[in-house]
Amino acid sequence: VAYPLDLFEEGSVTNLFTSIVGNVFGFKALRALRLEDLRIPPSYSKTFQGPPHGIQVERDKLNKYGRPLLGCTIKPKLGLSAKNYGRAVYECLRGGLDFTKDDENVNSQPFMRWRDRFLFCAEAIYKAQAETGEIKGHYLNATAGTCEEMIKRAVCARELGAPIVMHDYLTGGFTANTSLAHYCRDNGLLLHIHRAMHAVIDRQKNHGMHFRVLAKALRLSGGDHIHAGTVVGKLEGEREITLGFVDLLRDDFIEKDRSRGIYFTQDWVSLPGVLPVASGGIHVWHMPALTEIFGDDSVLQ
Repeated sequence: VAYPLDLFEEGSVTNLFTSIVGNVFGFKALRALRLEDLRIPPSYSKTFQGPPHGIQVERDKLNKYGRPLLGCTIKPKLGLSAKNYGRAVYECLRGGLDFTKDDENVNSQPFMRWRDRFLFCAEAIYKAQAETGEIKGHYLNATAGTCEEMIKRAVCARELGAPIVMHDYLTGGFTANTSLAHYCRDNGLLLHIHRAMHAVIDRQKNHGMHFRVLAKALRLSGGDHIHAGTVVGKLEGEREITLGFVDLLRDDFIEKDRSRGIYFTQDWVSLPGVLPVASGGIHVWHMPALTEIFGDDSVLQ
């Protein structure tokens, strides 16, 4: 199936999906429908800003080269006070990690309001940086109920000097994600993307969309990191297929290769790359396998 470019609004992932998958999946005549891949022509890719910074700029900001970046998610994900949460962030960063992370459902709950969490996490980052001499970061989750509130949280993170914020791009929506990506580029913030809700869309083999489509959409909408499965951990993912969409996230030009699930040659016309994040049920004994699978340009957490 091919569509004329004039049918799509420039720079809008929202309009892209509304046009391609908006109605057709609801047709009564179809028992099931699956979108495996799509080719985004260079002339359309050029209308998007893409990731706020990209892989090389992120490495320059962090002054960390030649290895994967290392992170972890603070657990328990819900229930800690802001002060105890900040203490856990400090201990992880002081222990040698590059990043710590808010879990996807840590937003602004009664037991830990977002501003308190941001302040204690910023304190933890500065303390760990002073003691290690390295640049550290915590993915401050800016996801909120409205776009205005989301940007307000990103502004606060920038004012605190945090290097990176986080967004749940599927639950938050592509319009919100693109707005946040634009803000992050304009203000020097890195943007970590969590894919919460992806399995609702991509888990069934005969209906929905494959994650490689959502990954391409994210590269257009904007994000410097995105969760991409682990191949070895607790969450689902096949090795060759995972490596296929990891290449679609990182590389500038990807040749068609059906064995890896890449149905079309994709030219990103120098759109910045996205770091794949291997996250979910991994531990230290998985590291040799993960570094072999994902290579240096990745985040292991």
